[in-house]
Amino acid sequence: MTVESLKPEAPTEELREPPRAGGGVPVLGHGWKLVRDPLAFMSRLRDHGDVVRLKLGPKTVYAVTTPALTGAVALSNDYVIAGPLWESLEGLLGREGVATANGPLHRRQRRTIQPAFRLDAIPAYGPVMEEEAHALTERWEPGATIDCTSESFRVAVRIAARCLLHGDFMDERAERLCVALATVFRGMYRRMVVPLGPLYRLPLPANRAFNRALADLHLLVDEIVAERRASGQKPDDLLTALLEAKDDNGDPIGEQEIHDQVVAILTPGSETVASTIMWLLHMLAEHPEHADRVRDEVETVTGGRPVAFQDVRKLRHTNNVVVEAMRLHPAVWILTRRAVRDTELGGFRIPAGADIVYSPYAIQRDQRSYERNLEFDPDRWLPDRVKDIPKHAMSPFSTGNRKCPSDHFSMAQLTLITAALATKFRFEQVAGSDARTRVGITLRPHDLLLRPVPR
Repeated sequence: MTVESLKPEAPTEELREPPRAGGGVPVLGHGWKLVRDPLAFMSRLRDHGDVVRLKLGPKTVYAVTTPALTGAVALSNDYVIAGPLWESLEGLLGREGVATANGPLHRRQRRTIQPAFRLDAIPAYGPVMEEEAHALTERWEPGATIDCTSESFRVAVRIAARCLLHGDFMDERAERLCVALATVFRGMYRRMVVPLGPLYRLPLPANRAFNRALADLHLLVDEIVAERRASGQKPDDLLTALLEAKDDNGDPIGEQEIHDQVVAILTPGSETVASTIMWLLHMLAEHPEHADRVRDEVETVTGGRPVAFQDVRKLRHTNNVVVEAMRLHPAVWILTRRAVRDTELGGFRIPAGADIVYSPYAIQRDQRSYERNLEFDPDRWLPDRVKDIPKHAMSPFSTGNRKCPSDHFSMAQLTLITAALATKFRFEQVAGSDARTRVGITLRPHDLLLRPVPR
């Protein structure tokens, strides 16, 4: 899809101050509500205006609530990657990786990693995606209880590592990543919505657990880079491209940038893909009629052979199931930007240095954009219906120059995994399963446990 640039109008004297949301409390402001029930809070903000002022501790933050204005923010050069979300993520992602860089550094880094994610590069990853998707179905014993969290992380990490880093990156490290990310992302969310800086340095149990998990993540990345250097091998993958990349002066990029780039490739990507796999498993269990349609579509396309990467583009209903799961349960549910100059948004004055926050979760569930907005309806993405959905009301991979470079890579593996699972199994909820939404920097089920039943 081609997205045209939007340029906000120049500020004028008539610009208004956005209204302030009610319900703030002393010291914490609206951060208290963002801790207690963040999804409901963000989803109600549009009732107060297209742009709304919030207080997060001492900071004033501007919440943007409509598809058109979130699109304008994403596409405008007046806003850069910054704000509470990215400040909270710096401990994980660093300041020199593609996820957090801005300006010329970001453009150079995109040029380095983009070849690995070109549309014509994705088929080369097909055999690995197929192997891991079918290995998942073979590993699951019919009738046994599946811990969807660990299994989803395992397959997401293995695909990312084998395709992009060509590492011998198997179960033990996947488990470490799963455990560490859960702790780190919860801690980072708290630091974003309740910015009580010095208190997070106290030796409290939650702070110690956060620091241990963060240290293990960075150790994991150092192990990957060190093993590649020691091997002397230079496979045609993303890690080789990083190790051979040059800066603007023609010198090799620094060790910190290599480290931060691998973190940006491995951790957020694995977290978001794994979270989406969990929600897809939940949807297959909750909506067996769509699981059956996926199974029927796969059998029609394949003639009964195992589903393969080459089939992905023909699996239209399966793809729509993936998209609809991402609409209702986006892994990335909150984003922030920062205004680099005085500007205008929706007729409101946005001062230079102001932080902007918006929620894909709220946008993608808004009844003003979607008929039967809370219903799981993959057919809403059929060509004759999708035209009624407002522009920017569905942007699971963002848009503009911050669009996720791995969108095609992610959609291919998610569609293939969904097809393989739904073809072999039906899924039943298990006693003790908790599919309520766990809110951190990303969204995932609390503790999803399912039982695979052979078809």
